[in-house]
Amino acid sequence: MPPIDPNLLPATLDAVHLGLAALVLVQFILILVLLTAGIAALLRRDKPVTVMLERVPAEMLPAPYPEPIRIAIERVPQEMIPKATPAPAPAPTPKTVEIPKPEPVIVKEATPEAALQLLGLLQKEARFLDFVQEEVAGYSDAEIGAASRVVHEGCRRVLRQHFDLEPVRKEQEGQRITLPKGFDAAAVRPTGNIVGEPPFNGTLVHRGWRAAQVKLPKIAEGHNVNIIAPAEVEL
Repeated sequence: MPPIDPNLLPATLDAVHLGLAALVLVQFILILVLLTAGIAALLRRDKPVTVMLERVPAEMLPAPYPEPIRIAIERVPQEMIPKATPAPAPAPTPKTVEIPKPEPVIVKEATPEAALQLLGLLQKEARFLDFVQEEVAGYSDAEIGAASRVVHEGCRRVLRQHFDLEPVRKEQEGQRITLPKGFDAAAVRPTGNIVGEPPFNGTLVHRGWRAAQVKLPKIAEGHNVNIIAPAEVEL
């Protein structure tokens, strides 16, 4: 900065310099006024606001809430509390039972040769057909009894010769027996009041018969079994 030369200062004041001095003074005064107004505004904004509360009359206040009602609950004894009923068990679902189909009945065709052969033997030994085919209404009981004795003896002889017969049950008739579950219904036939399922208890009424062996004679080739008894012609 160059030094100030005091010789350059005017020695007298003219009108121009007086005007400039007055202008500077006016500007200084304006700046001072503006600074004072700004400081006053800042002080006014920071001042706390005071609120005046007026006392409200009692009749204008809302009614107070009623006090809550307190109910004393006594503890119920455990034995007085009803026990919960258990839910019933679900009903079992019915099962579908398949009924087995009955086995088809196989019908065996019996050959008539054996039956015709047996009739021939009975006729030969006991005159069986002559007796049963005869009209016996005109005969007395004594005559029928005498004839049946011959037939009985001949039939018994044929059976003993050609059949081995034995009773189905070994017990004596009139004895109490038990039919277990799964008994052979073809060999034993229960009669009377049949209720429920086996085992059955009952009285043996008839022992039954079974053929243990059959010994019929062989038929010769060309023999006509349909001729049970040949006609007889006396010459």
